[in-house]
Amino acid sequence: MNIILAATLFLLIEDEREKFEYLYARYKNLLLHKAYEILRDPMLAEDAVSESFIRIFKNLHKISDPESGRAAAFVVTVTKNVALSLFRKEKGQSAEEFDDTLQDQFDLESYIDSQVGAEAIIRVVDQLGEDLKSVFLLKYAYDMTHREIGKALHISENNVTVRLHRAKKRIASALAKEGLTYGREQVI
Repeated sequence: MNIILAATLFLLIEDEREKFEYLYARYKNLLLHKAYEILRDPMLAEDAVSESFIRIFKNLHKISDPESGRAAAFVVTVTKNVALSLFRKEKGQSAEEFDDTLQDQFDLESYIDSQVGAEAIIRVVDQLGEDLKSVFLLKYAYDMTHREIGKALHISENNVTVRLHRAKKRIASALAKEGLTYGREQVI
């Protein structure tokens, strides 16, 4: 029985290692670009990406398919949060001051090889304001509850509900303009 358990653990570890290596190879340059976009310092960007991959490794169990859009959103969000924390620490700037000045230029669509519908959704989500985008991604990319999102963003559950509703409405409207509806039902 111990040999079977050891072989199973080895295969599990091997799968996790391959998943991590895939994520590293696929997203390293993207994450460096994202971190540099926020930090404007190549050394700090490398530090942020290193810390991001440590966090990604610790949460690898949350990624079922490393090729999915959810995995891409996860690694980018982790890196963005690490870079923002590092920026705030280096500059001594409050979160509110920084969030008012940050312009997110990231185009996730060009890095995800998936279905046209998913690419369109990602493109539209990326065009949302940061307040709507963060709520939408936390809800649908990370399956967080309204309460968890509220605590994470320091807003009320009602505010989470309102922002989520607005995000879905804007996404559905933008996708409808692109002709991406299924029958009479909207995509979202």
